[in-house]
Amino acid sequence: MSRQNDMAERYAELKLTKDQIDEIEECFVKADKAQREFEKWSQEKIDRTIQSIAQIVANSKTFHELVELGISESDFGDPVSREAKRFKIRGILRDCLRQKSVGIVEEIPEKRIVKYAKPVGVIGCIIPATNPDLTPAGNAIYAVKARNAIIFSPHPRTLKTSRKTIELMREGLRRVGAPEDLIQILGYKGKINKGFSEALMTKVDLIIATGGQGVVRRAYMSGTPAYAVGAGNATMIWDETAIQDIKKAAFNTMRSKTSDFGSGCSADGNIVIHESIWDAAIKALIESGGYMMSASEQEAMRKVMWDDECHRHSNTVALSAQAMAKAAGFEIPADRKFLIASHDTGIYNTSLKGVWSREKLSTVLAVHKYKGDFQNAIDATMAIHEVGGIGHSIGIFSFDEDHIHRLAMVARVGRIMVRQPQSKANSGSMNNGMPMTSSIGCGPWAGNATAENIHLKHYMNLTWVSKEFDKPDSPSDAELFGEFYDPELEKVQYSPY
Repeated sequence: MSRQNDMAERYAELKLTKDQIDEIEECFVKADKAQREFEKWSQEKIDRTIQSIAQIVANSKTFHELVELGISESDFGDPVSREAKRFKIRGILRDCLRQKSVGIVEEIPEKRIVKYAKPVGVIGCIIPATNPDLTPAGNAIYAVKARNAIIFSPHPRTLKTSRKTIELMREGLRRVGAPEDLIQILGYKGKINKGFSEALMTKVDLIIATGGQGVVRRAYMSGTPAYAVGAGNATMIWDETAIQDIKKAAFNTMRSKTSDFGSGCSADGNIVIHESIWDAAIKALIESGGYMMSASEQEAMRKVMWDDECHRHSNTVALSAQAMAKAAGFEIPADRKFLIASHDTGIYNTSLKGVWSREKLSTVLAVHKYKGDFQNAIDATMAIHEVGGIGHSIGIFSFDEDHIHRLAMVARVGRIMVRQPQSKANSGSMNNGMPMTSSIGCGPWAGNATAENIHLKHYMNLTWVSKEFDKPDSPSDAELFGEFYDPELEKVQYSPY
C-alpha cells in the first residue's frame, strides 16, 4: 500500500476536515520542495541562514514582544524570567555554529571510519503552551542547520505567539535568499486540534515532541521515528556538606523554582535535605524568598493542585506564589517568590500522603528530610522518581566527590547537575558543557528514545564510510575468553574470512 493511501486512511480515522487535510498536504509539498533545494547549500551559507533566523527572533526587543504576547494568550508565566530564554536561543546558535552539518562531520582514524552528515527530510514539531516562542526557534535552528525543513503544530492556547515566531523566522530566511517554506506552521486553514497534530506526526520523516505525556505517547504511536521527553519532577539533594555554602544552594533553588513560575520540567520540585542542616536549609530558603506553608495551608494547597486521584489540575501551572496561595484560599506577603511544603514522611508511596513527591510545574517546592548515611538520600530520591520523574534529572549540592560519584553510579536519570540551578543548567547554559536544547530526553527509563539533550546530531542522518584495516583486529581466543578459555574445545580450525 502506498504512503498516500496510508495517509488517506489516517485522515479518515482522525476525522479531519477537508481544510485540515488540504493544509497538511500543501505544507508538506512546499516543505519537501524547499528542503531538496536547501540541502545543496554550502556550510557557510547554511550558517549564515541560522544566524539570520536566530537574530530576528532572539533580539531583546522582538523577544520581549513575543513573551508579552505569549503570556497574554495563555494567561500564565513570568515575563521577567521568560525573557531570559532568549539566551537559550543564543546558546543553541553557538553550539550549531561550532559543528558541521555538510560533508564529513567526524573522523575516527584508528577505526578507519569517516562520517558524513545527511538531512532527515521534513521534521514535525509539537509546540507546548509553556514555550510558544523558544521551542519553535530552537528547533528551527537545529533543523535548518541539519538541512531539513520543519513544520510546527502549535498549541491552540498560544497559536498567535507561535505563528508570529514562525513568521519572523520566515522573514529571516527570505533576507538571506533561503526558501521560506523550510519553516512552516499549521493553523491558517484548519482548526488546531489533537487529530491535526497526529496527522502531521504520521506524515513527516521525524518528530520532535515537547509537551505533556499525552503528546509524547501519540508521537511514539504515530509510526514515525520520534524524539520526545519524559516527565520532569527534578529533585535536588543537599547533603551535610551543603552547609559550606547554604546560601548559594538556596539561591540556586530559588532561581530554578521561580524561572517562568516553575513551569519548566527542570524546575526544582523536591529537595532531599540531611537532618544535620535541616534548620539552616529552611532558614536559607526562606531568606531567598520562600514561604513555609502551615499544615492547614499545605492541605489547602494540596487540594487545589491535585484531585483525590492525584491528577494535577492544569490551572495551577506557572502561577506566581501569590496567585497559588490565593487559589488555595490564603494570602502571603508580596515579597515571597515560592511556597514550601514540608514532607517529612510518606515519600515511598503514591497515595495522597506521598502527593508532594509528584511533579508540580509551579512555584511550590517540597522539602524532604533524610537521616544518617548518604545512601538514605539516594534511596529517597529514587523513591521520589518511582512516583514521577524517572530518567529526567537530579541535582546535588555537595562538596563530597564520593557522594557525587555514588549518586552518579546508580541514579536512573540522564543528567546530574552539581551545585547548579537545574532549570538553568539541565538544558545547557553558558556556564556548563551540556548541549543547549528545549527538549530533554529521559531514555528508556521514561519510554524515550534517548536520555540525551536533543541537539544537532538528532536532527541528521549519518553515513558511515569504513575502510579495511591493514591487518585484522582479531584477539586470540585466550584473550577473548579469559579464564573460560579451553584449548581442547578450539581444535577445529577455520578462517573467519
